[in-house]
Amino acid sequence: MGRYFKSLRRFWGTAVASQLEYQFNVVIELIAVGLSLLGSLFMLSLFFGPGRELGGWSWHEALIVQGFYTVLDGVASTWLRPNLSSIVTHVREGTLDFVLLKPIDSQFWLSLRTISPAGLPEIVLGLLLVIWGGHQAGAALTPLGIAVVLVMLFAGGLILYSLWFLIAATSIWFVKTWNATEVLRAVLASGRYPVAAYPAPLRLLFTLVIPVAFLTTVPAEVVLGRANAPMLWLGLGLAVGFFVAARQFWLYALRYYTSASS
Repeated sequence: MGRYFKSLRRFWGTAVASQLEYQFNVVIELIAVGLSLLGSLFMLSLFFGPGRELGGWSWHEALIVQGFYTVLDGVASTWLRPNLSSIVTHVREGTLDFVLLKPIDSQFWLSLRTISPAGLPEIVLGLLLVIWGGHQAGAALTPLGIAVVLVMLFAGGLILYSLWFLIAATSIWFVKTWNATEVLRAVLASGRYPVAAYPAPLRLLFTLVIPVAFLTTVPAEVVLGRANAPMLWLGLGLAVGFFVAARQFWLYALRYYTSASS
């Protein structure tokens, strides 16, 4: 494990140094993140008015959901998008050969090779929105509650990663997976609203098939003290299940990979 941590430190150190060569981009990214969040809040505000709620969620409670969505979108911008989007390029150009020849796990390399610091401000803004929304909604978290929130947030991130990696791995057979990735991002964008706001069939879809609920709504319910133990265990089980499925599917896909030199 020490070798992997050392590699990860060098990967990210190199990536950050490369990004900081263009310091003005940091300012532009900060402005873009701020405008994006303001746009999301404006869209959310359209569903609220005097005495109105969204699926039984008040304005401040819905802000917690939006905050967790912003955090995970920042995670996607920081780690997932820069890494997983490049898998198609590696397959198309034959550079996946060099990845497979390295003395390190190929899934680890492809998933964590680089980092985009531009997504970090989005994570910070999302956490601040969660804290402010929770405070306004009257939430009182204990240390145990905070630990549960972090665990469920990690589970949501693991589900997001696994779904994205499953689609990226299909590039072994279908080089153009961009459309499928965009569809996934559009579906996951539904997580910016409480799942209770959707009709019953969509709630079932967003809980068991494409578990958007565990990305944003369930962590928000933990903050508000509404989450129940079976739902939390289901979320953890789904996170582990999707990750194992992504891992096994990648190993299966590699059996059908034809290298650029063969």
